[in-house]
Amino acid sequence: MRRLWFGLWYWMPRRPPWDTGITPPEVERFVASHAPGRAIDLGCGTGTNAVYLARHGWSAVGVDFAGRAIAKARRRARDAGVSCTFFVGDVAALEVPGAFDLALDIGCLHSISVGSRAAYATGLARVVRSGGTYLLYAFAPGGPAVGLTAEDVRRTFADSFEVLGVEEGKGRPSAWYTLVRR
Repeated sequence: MRRLWFGLWYWMPRRPPWDTGITPPEVERFVASHAPGRAIDLGCGTGTNAVYLARHGWSAVGVDFAGRAIAKARRRARDAGVSCTFFVGDVAALEVPGAFDLALDIGCLHSISVGSRAAYATGLARVVRSGGTYLLYAFAPGGPAVGLTAEDVRRTFADSFEVLGVEEGKGRPSAWYTLVRR
């Protein structure tokens, strides 16, 4: 049901509320302090962050289940004059060849079912290289999405990632998590 609801937003004439067109300062800080490499944006939507990464020298790949969002992402990359690869796909069943230096998830994991989290984590571990970074932004429980606690994040990724940092979000209860692939 949630997938249907999110998919319908892309058919509405106005921009969905989560498609701000703005790259978060947490991502900007990471890009400013790390050499470019290969990045994957999980739940990339219309490609704002993949295009930002590509503008800063990263080889960027975006994955989203909404075909219309991917079409907009491809158009956004073309209009920006950068090369990105976008796939229609399920982040809980990644079919993208690795190895990525950076995985980025801004609001995707907290929207998938609890039962799909293990598959998501397994796929992510498969495509992120050892020493690679995973930046995750997630709502806390109690909001419009399922939500994640810091313990949920640690438990979900315990087999393959180490949580290096948790930064509380501003506004609604949320957090930025920085994890590194073992």
